[in-house]
Amino acid sequence: MKLGFIGLGIMGSPMAINLARAGHQLHVTTIGPVADELFSLGAVNVETARQVTEFADIIFIMVPDTPQVEDVLFGEHGCAKTSLQGKTIVDMSSISPIETKRFAQRVNEMGADYLDAPVSGGEIGAREGTLSIMVGGEQKVFDRVNRSLTSWEKISPWWAAMGMGKPVRWLIKLLLR
Repeated sequence: MKLGFIGLGIMGSPMAINLARAGHQLHVTTIGPVADELFSLGAVNVETARQVTEFADIIFIMVPDTPQVEDVLFGEHGCAKTSLQGKTIVDMSSISPIETKRFAQRVNEMGADYLDAPVSGGEIGAREGTLSIMVGGEQKVFDRVNRSLTSWEKISPWWAAMGMGKPVRWLIKLLLR
């Protein structure tokens, strides 16, 4: 399966490395440096989110905040600047559930599926492939993407309506305090 990964920071880089180790064809983009290990595993670094989207069937987004997710999706060089027909966007960022629903609606109107899939487990979990992923979205989309998510080994069986992944993650963090 052809995958894309946007955002190779503290969490994103090891997550992308685990996808590449699992044998997925992977195109990546980020604003910072790309780990040499990704190149040695066959990942291709491109300049923009649009280029990632042109290549990939499933696009993972792991950036820090709502404005960055919006820019990745709809900005000047964003995913939506090319055809989204038949693609799946997996937003793994911890952003506003209200904005998540709005982004999902816009992406759906362009012919793509959207999953809300924030993670818990930190940098160590990202490196070791033991992240918990709280997924919101349609079950059929989750089932299709789940094969890729298992590259991170531990996935929450939770799935619910779009926008619910983020509140579930916040609730779990609150309960664990």
